[in-house]
Amino acid sequence: MTHSIEGLATIVVDCGFHIHRDIGPGLLESVYEAVLANRLSKLGLAVERQKTIPIIIDDMTFPDGFRADLLVEGKLLIEIKSVEKTSPVYIKQVLTYLRFMNLPLGLLINFSADTFREGTTRVMNNRAT
Repeated sequence: MTHSIEGLATIVVDCGFHIHRDIGPGLLESVYEAVLANRLSKLGLAVERQKTIPIIIDDMTFPDGFRADLLVEGKLLIEIKSVEKTSPVYIKQVLTYLRFMNLPLGLLINFSADTFREGTTRVMNNRAT
């Protein structure tokens, strides 16, 4: 079954909400990443963890330009945090990743926020084709 980007985002947000509710704050980002990846995989979605993304700038290639925490179905980027307070630089980080990958949407999820809604930010890449 092929999911739209919005359909994938809805599934991820639902899974993330339940993880936030069931587990709560205080764990390492890698734990939340593993649990979210596992739950999404159980739903039949293709999930890549710590996906290396090459970056080409001018005539230089950086094979390990960055690592995407999660890439769902090859089209939805998820950046996971477990910090007391998110910084605007995290949103810029996700937007940069989206631009280099030419993806339209990413989710920044901070599992240490008081509420899941507070900790979840949709980041849109208006340059995606």
